[in-house]
Amino acid sequence: SLVQKYVKWPFYSYGTLHTNAPLYSLLPPLLSQTFTAWCNSHLRKTGTQIENIEEDFRDGLKLMLLLEVISGERLAKPERGKMRVHKISNVNKALNFIASKGVKLVSIGAEEIVDGNAKMTLGMIWTIILRFAIQDISVEETSAKEGLLLWCQRKTAPYKNVNIQNFHISWKDGLGFCALIHRHRPELIDYGKLRKDDPMTNLNTAFDVAEKYLDIPKMLDAEDIVGTARPDEKAIMTYVSSFYHAFSGAQKAETAANRICKVLAVNQENEQLMEDYERLASDLLEWIRRTIPWLENRLPENTMQAMQQKLEDFRDYRRLHKPPKVQEKCQLEINFNTLQTKLRLSNRPAFMPSEGKMVSDINNAWGNLEGAEKGYEEWLLNEIRRLERLDHLAEKFRQKAAIHEAWTEGKEEMLQKKDYETASLSEIKALLKKHEAFESDLAAHQDRVEQIAAIAQELNELDYYDSPSVNARCQKICDQWDGLGGMTQKRSEALQRTEKLLETIDQLYLEFAKRAAPFNNWMEGAMEDLQDTFIVHTIEEIKGLSTAHEQFKATLPDADKERLAILGIQNEIAKIVQTYHVNIAGSNPYTTITPQEINAKWDKVKQLVPQRDQALIEEHTKQQNNERLRVQFANQANIIGPWIQTKMGEIGRISIEMHGTLEDQLTNLRQYEKSIVNYKPKIDQLEGDHQLIQEALIFDNKHTKYTMEHIRVGWEQLLTTIARTINEIENQILTRDAKGISQEQLNEFRASFNHFDRDHSGTLGAEEFKACLISLGFDIANDAQGENEFARIMSIVDPNRMGSVTFQAFIDFMSRETADTDTADQVMASFKILAGDKNYILADELRRELPPDQADYCIARMAPYTGPDGVPGALDYMSFSTALYGESDL
Repeated sequence: SLVQKYVKWPFYSYGTLHTNAPLYSLLPPLLSQTFTAWCNSHLRKTGTQIENIEEDFRDGLKLMLLLEVISGERLAKPERGKMRVHKISNVNKALNFIASKGVKLVSIGAEEIVDGNAKMTLGMIWTIILRFAIQDISVEETSAKEGLLLWCQRKTAPYKNVNIQNFHISWKDGLGFCALIHRHRPELIDYGKLRKDDPMTNLNTAFDVAEKYLDIPKMLDAEDIVGTARPDEKAIMTYVSSFYHAFSGAQKAETAANRICKVLAVNQENEQLMEDYERLASDLLEWIRRTIPWLENRLPENTMQAMQQKLEDFRDYRRLHKPPKVQEKCQLEINFNTLQTKLRLSNRPAFMPSEGKMVSDINNAWGNLEGAEKGYEEWLLNEIRRLERLDHLAEKFRQKAAIHEAWTEGKEEMLQKKDYETASLSEIKALLKKHEAFESDLAAHQDRVEQIAAIAQELNELDYYDSPSVNARCQKICDQWDGLGGMTQKRSEALQRTEKLLETIDQLYLEFAKRAAPFNNWMEGAMEDLQDTFIVHTIEEIKGLSTAHEQFKATLPDADKERLAILGIQNEIAKIVQTYHVNIAGSNPYTTITPQEINAKWDKVKQLVPQRDQALIEEHTKQQNNERLRVQFANQANIIGPWIQTKMGEIGRISIEMHGTLEDQLTNLRQYEKSIVNYKPKIDQLEGDHQLIQEALIFDNKHTKYTMEHIRVGWEQLLTTIARTINEIENQILTRDAKGISQEQLNEFRASFNHFDRDHSGTLGAEEFKACLISLGFDIANDAQGENEFARIMSIVDPNRMGSVTFQAFIDFMSRETADTDTADQVMASFKILAGDKNYILADELRRELPPDQADYCIARMAPYTGPDGVPGALDYMSFSTALYGESDL
């Protein structure tokens, strides 16, 4: 009420702001002091000072000079005369200039100013302060008084005992002014030593520091503020606005520092991703390098057990060691694509891995690994078949050799006897017939010797590990056989020479010998066949053996009749000897075969027949079980194989026909991926069936066209394809968010791409891509200039000149065409702000404005500045900024 009684201020209005409150709420001398200090802070640049604000503005000259300084514009030429009309003219020019800035002055005229009216003069100065010092303050879409208040609140928020809510009592304790200074220049005030209960010290400290170090004149007195219940709002606002303008340069530096921090953070993250890629690629390539020589090792083992162990080691590799590497390879490709996308989005050059570590190099190495793997598995199976065949042949060779060696035992001594020299005629004839029977027996054994030689030859051709001992034994048998042939020929010639002397022959002995010899040979052959080992792989083969065995058993009744007939001859001989008392010395002269031997071998044949029956039954059971395993595997494989093919086709269609937002597409794809991963137990079950088949040494399966290798490769391709499709959507989301592209734009890009991708291959040919661009509004004329422009675009989307454009490359190109990114010029301008418009920057300036880690990052990578205006320790931020967006080692 005292103020209202003392003075009524004119109302003022400018722009959209109208204030119908008194402009002056304290006694004029107090406010005059603040306004005078504010005017002098601007006029001192011109060497002009104001002592009495009412008197010094009366001629209008200093008023016009003040307006020129604070606005930066030239006013109309002033009148230099001393007459009242000249003064009124100058003041009117100043008031007209204020009005031209959108300020509507009410009740303020040139005459009152010329007459030295203190109220009108101070009201005019307050209007100037509002327009040129406060109105342009803007913080978060608020301006003028609200913006200045919000700025103060933001800057003093971290300080205790400071709560800025207005421009009067919130500043009485002086802590608000100290907090503003400490926030921007902490070295000027030790804020921790200030006390809220000592406002005089706080205010004087702030005013003295501001005047001494911040070039802000002392506009207020601490005694006036402390001694007033409610300090003048306009005086406080005028003084605080000086702090705002003094620190605005620091705001620009902070903004520049934030931009640099953002750019450096992106660069550091990309460098970490590059290092991770190099490390993962090196580890994977090293594993492939170690594994391929193991898979290419074709050194065979001598035993079936050793080869079975190799096969088991190979199963462990396929089941335990390779699957994690498949996941690493897939993750490596995903990381590489994500890194390239981030580099494109941050306008950085594409990442080029070290030599030999490109994704294509890894794929080539992986292809070599799989080639060696396939060849190794085929070699293992062939080697097992070979060893199985060798074991069978070696056992067969030993059996036939043992039978032959047993037969030849004593034959050389028998052929070398000279018994015919002292024998009687009957004995000579007996010796001759015996020799004929031996020759028949020798001829019958010729096939066995040839079989032994053929088996030995096959063992040599199959590289049997014990071939030297087999060859030595075979050679011994052949040499012995040749010797028997020669000795047989010599004895035959000797007996033929004495044949003329022999006339009598015992026909019964001869008949016995002739019939007993082939029958004995048949029995020996039957025993050999019944004891012969066999190897079959199918149920049809075992059925064939069983049929042959049944046919053999059908011949046994006739064979028994022949045995009884041969024994009948011997019985007839015994009857004649007994009847006619013939004195026979020794055994049958024509053969060494006795009835007891025939009966013993016959009993042996009858004993071997049921054993052969049991062996065939067991093998038949084994083959039935093998057939069951084949059918069990085939039933699952015939379901899983088409299922994998169907899912591969569905993924291809999904990647082309996706609808909805990218997040919806990503959610659907991850659900789809989860449904595929849930199918893994069936793959594992099929692996178990496959292991049972391999353990049973089953090498073929007529019930299915799918092998376990087909299923594994298809499954790995299915998982890799869905992971790549998900990664493409994630990269599209990353592109959309980083480039500010709307979902509608992405849908439009997808619809245009799918429209021209008529073969649904997921790529566009050059002409299809050109038509797609035209449909999206690109101006590509059918002339030389248009062809050059299209060639430039193709070099961006198809840098490898493959003749096709992928959807990801299409999205990246459209993103660059429709969104803005940081540039090297923007980063360079930010560094220039931090450097205070210098062409170089110092390490201390970087550490003052940037976080410690990013400041050290810049200092370590910036080259020394070599310009003529440089100083010791100057750093070249221009080349550093350019390197961030070009070819460099950063």
